[in-house]
Amino acid sequence: MAMASLHHHCRHCLSSSAPASSSSSAQALQRAAALASSFSAGPPSLFVLRSRSPHHALSLHTCSRLSSALLSSRAHGIQRFEQCKSAYPLCVRASTLGTGTATGKESTLEWAKTDNKRLLHVVYRVGDLEKTIKFYTECLGMKLLRKRDMPEERYTNAFLGYGPEDSHFVVELTYNYGVDKYDIGTGFGHFGVAIEDVYKTVELIKAKGGKVSREPGPVKGGSTVIAFVEDPDGYKFELIQRGPTPEPLCQVMLRVGDLEQSTDFYQKAFGMQLLRTRDNPEYKYTIAMLGYGPEDKSTVMELTYNYGVTKYEKGNGYAQVAIGTDDVYKTAELVREAGGKITREAGPLPGINTKIVACLDPDGWKTVFVDNKDFLRELE
Repeated sequence: MAMASLHHHCRHCLSSSAPASSSSSAQALQRAAALASSFSAGPPSLFVLRSRSPHHALSLHTCSRLSSALLSSRAHGIQRFEQCKSAYPLCVRASTLGTGTATGKESTLEWAKTDNKRLLHVVYRVGDLEKTIKFYTECLGMKLLRKRDMPEERYTNAFLGYGPEDSHFVVELTYNYGVDKYDIGTGFGHFGVAIEDVYKTVELIKAKGGKVSREPGPVKGGSTVIAFVEDPDGYKFELIQRGPTPEPLCQVMLRVGDLEQSTDFYQKAFGMQLLRTRDNPEYKYTIAMLGYGPEDKSTVMELTYNYGVTKYEKGNGYAQVAIGTDDVYKTAELVREAGGKITREAGPLPGINTKIVACLDPDGWKTVFVDNKDFLRELE
């Protein structure tokens, strides 16, 4: 929320860019100031009064009493402020560093605790859509949920996953006509898939001509069996041996330059829970798992910090993660409050009216928040 800097002026100090002959507006300001002076004392603030007339832009700087009137939650204060607004032809806007701003911030933070956020899908670009679909369905056991061709804009989307989009995390593949190769960069890590038998799946992938970059076996210092394979475009998948799970597509791993800053941002801006961290000094990296539910039952973000590495090349293959929310406007407030960069203001998309807001995290990774009701409407 944008806030004006604190001004220490004596009460009823007036500054005006309106002509001196503007007596009606000046009288209105005097009456408003007189009414304001009867309110209880409070913290200093900047109170801005703007005339409805396009020719006048007036501001009134007060020390305390008008600020208190604006910010007081007591009935008589609110009532008198409303009287002030209705009595004069003025547009009144208050910007403070006092309790009014704090109350609004606290309200948004309280809302965030009950927001129904969910990881919806991850978007990335591929050079051969049919080849990729075949690999995901035949080797990784995903289902092709739907395809969407946009010939006017020269691209096709395919959505794949382990269950319907209204309840599962899925991948959204984008094929741009005529583009057969992308640079994955050094920042993207991998996608995680929970598999009941990693050894068997790796043998199948080998038989289909797939690339295995890490043979199946227990993780160093642990007992969980994992393997790493690559899809036709070189995107890595970590196969994690687990029992049956409601969400097999379980991880998106991205590399970050400051793990503490990133985990703080994902908690405050995105409302995620920090599920666990693990430091591995032998291999000089630390990971943090964040998400909206338990790691073994839902999709999580795995953020990796490699000792001493603060920047990565993002390439042009990986695009973004989409997250569902009950209110994109309040989510935008949280992102701004946490220091995130809004790249697309909250509001409906032209043509389909789905409300979204897009932002970047401290490392420049893009996330798009989608209104939950609008998202479900799209799936109908």
